[in-house]
Amino acid sequence: MLIQFHILQNYAPSNLNRDDTGAPKDAMFGGYRRGRISSQCLKRSIRRSEAFKDAFEKDGLLGIRTRQLPELLRKELDALGVNPEDIKAILAPVARFGRESGKKSAEEDGGEADGKEAEVETTSKQLIFLGRSELRPMAEKLLALYKKMDKKWAKLESKDITKELGPSAPRSVDIAMFGRMTTSAAFEDVQAAVQVAHAISTNAITQEFDYYTAMDDLAGDPGAAMIDDVEFNSSTYYKYFNIHWEGLKANLGGDAVVARKAVLALLEAAATAQPSGKQNTFAAQNLPDLILVEVSQKNLPVSYANAFLKPSSKYGEKSLMDDSVAKMADYMGRVGKTFAIENTRAFAATQEYEFPNAKAQESLPALQKWLAAQIAG
Repeated sequence: MLIQFHILQNYAPSNLNRDDTGAPKDAMFGGYRRGRISSQCLKRSIRRSEAFKDAFEKDGLLGIRTRQLPELLRKELDALGVNPEDIKAILAPVARFGRESGKKSAEEDGGEADGKEAEVETTSKQLIFLGRSELRPMAEKLLALYKKMDKKWAKLESKDITKELGPSAPRSVDIAMFGRMTTSAAFEDVQAAVQVAHAISTNAITQEFDYYTAMDDLAGDPGAAMIDDVEFNSSTYYKYFNIHWEGLKANLGGDAVVARKAVLALLEAAATAQPSGKQNTFAAQNLPDLILVEVSQKNLPVSYANAFLKPSSKYGEKSLMDDSVAKMADYMGRVGKTFAIENTRAFAATQEYEFPNAKAQESLPALQKWLAAQIAG
């Protein structure tokens, strides 16, 4: 079963997702410059949303992306009653997890040339996405292996240790959804069950600049104490998500109850979570005007981004959002007819819109209830 979300959302002037120059990210699409919000930005806002925290934090089903693995394992080993000297020895190779096959520095190879003992690194070489439930079992495995190897432990390389530990499988909703790629044998790779597109604006954009100054409250002299500028734009974005239901269940160990809860939380978070970029400056806290959900037994993902090859625009009494909705509805009908797509559809919107073979729902909770009924089996 395939579940797809299509969202149209207009943002007031904002800089939600910046590039390396500080400008709002953009892209060429259909021969026109468009506003863009990266999929990485959208996924992070979803992972850290109130919807996900309320649904999964209490049960420890949210992952952590961090380089603080040695410190997290230190706390677990300390809770297991391991003495500080043994903890230090156990954690010495942990910082290299993810870079086991790389060339070791002098410090990692036993210390500096003067023979001084190297300090245990407190951060790992690689940013690791892991579930909280993985920490205690990993600490226990490390401790058991340390005791088994005894004096041989100090001579073991990181790759030998991770091979002995075996891959750790996460029990985490966000890892199950968005996947995990790691080069360490200590962690199991997870194929993402959810695909998230870069959001692009349905309209063509022209970047604008805010020239601003700051005054020194205590200085008596006139004039600015600081001068700067920030780029921004205002766009109507098309957001697209798809969920492979069987893949999500498999990533969650076959737990259909948690998988169903995850899909409903994702719908809420996709609709309500906001990127945090420059929000203190622009406060672009705008909710979507349209959330369309499709459910299909056939695994054929279809983005409707091509509805906006010709940019949407305001004309007459129709707003940019109205034109975007009309373009998407028209394109959906044409693609559905051409490829004989028969998805089950429902939507929630702030206005009375019409979509081919789609049931209007009065609210986001009503749309969630409708979706829950579709995946109840």
